[in-house]
Amino acid sequence: MPEQQNIEYKSSWHEEYLDWICGFANAQGGKIYIGKDDSGNVIGVDDYKDLIEKIPNKIKNLLGITTEVNLLQEDGKNYIEIVVQPYSVPISLRGRYYYRSGSVKQELTGVALNEFLLERIGKKWDSVLVPDVKVEDLKPETFTFFKEKGIKSGRIDEGSRNDTPLQVLENLKLIEKNYLNRAAVMLFHPAPEKFVSGAYIKIGFFRTDSDLLFQDEIHGTLFEQVEKTVDFLLTKYTKALISYEGLTRVETCEYPKDALREAVLNAVAHKDYTGPYPIQISVYADKIMMWNYGRLPENWTVEDLLDKHSSQPRNPDIATAFFRSGYVESWGRGMDKMKNLCIEAKIPVPQFSCKGNDFWAVFRKDIYNEEDLSELGLNDRQIKAVLYVKEKGKITNAEYQKINKISKRTAAYDLIELVEKYNLLKQTGAGAGTYYEI
Repeated sequence: MPEQQNIEYKSSWHEEYLDWICGFANAQGGKIYIGKDDSGNVIGVDDYKDLIEKIPNKIKNLLGITTEVNLLQEDGKNYIEIVVQPYSVPISLRGRYYYRSGSVKQELTGVALNEFLLERIGKKWDSVLVPDVKVEDLKPETFTFFKEKGIKSGRIDEGSRNDTPLQVLENLKLIEKNYLNRAAVMLFHPAPEKFVSGAYIKIGFFRTDSDLLFQDEIHGTLFEQVEKTVDFLLTKYTKALISYEGLTRVETCEYPKDALREAVLNAVAHKDYTGPYPIQISVYADKIMMWNYGRLPENWTVEDLLDKHSSQPRNPDIATAFFRSGYVESWGRGMDKMKNLCIEAKIPVPQFSCKGNDFWAVFRKDIYNEEDLSELGLNDRQIKAVLYVKEKGKITNAEYQKINKISKRTAAYDLIELVEKYNLLKQTGAGAGTYYEI
């Protein structure tokens, strides 16, 4: 059996393997076999009698933990199995902390170590207490905003309308021993970036990836940042489509307002604030791309996030305050909500991706883009033609032939598919005057 995430094979014992044992103890546990090659074949160890006593003593003395060390035999060859259980407290080796992630052992340092130690004592980043910030330093108007939103949504009792800021913080469990935690500062302080680098949002409108036309920075409490960001997106960065129902003027946003708000809320609640980067929103003529510094839970994929409906945001105290204010219906269903709102608005469902610490949510205005067209099954010629129509307004058979360098017959076949099979284009005119448009 080849090596797996929680299994290591070693041909002989070396003291440096204590690093691996430490990494297993700090992760999900695992097993190390001494006397096996990389493929899991038993090659045996000659000094097994000495090792069966030496290894557990080394582990106990240097790591402070006990492990199960077993002497096993196969085909007359002796080998050793070390079974490491996961520990809920941090385990160190000579003052260093190791962690097994996937099939890789890594030493935890800096931000990663701080986060690991916080999690082991049952705390998250946003629950850490902040010295030298008083309740009086926070913004009274934001407390009023929070209470009004919460009462309107039914998440806060009407009798709480006259609660003082201190009472609000106590109800949200954002204050401990007269100290505010980071969530309180982020949510209610007028300038949270004084305490946390990158605690703001940047929006830019791009003609192309390298051609920025204009931009804005959104500062203030997290509640203000969410409200201002959504307002900017709807009033400055996108257009409202105007229609009439009788004499009534109806404005339809290019993107569902609640879906955008949900995406911004998710970015704020799941952002890794240990990185000094603001949330960044790039707006194009046909799409909105939201980026935040953050990562998924260990061993999760984006598909897992969609399937499991994680209800554990990276910053739970911040998320709880958003929930109590009525911003969100329930944590863990945000992906579904955004998807359903976009389907209702007849635009593509948002796409989510995460690579390393880059988490993206992408909204598209229509399906007339290379990615969605490819998923529909169009060939490269048809994709090129649809994008041509989107830019130029229409296309003829002759133009189709020219841009794809193909015969008239092939062009006609492709165009018929775009009209009848994919329902993306419509045919207008007849004979030599025929053209195709969206």
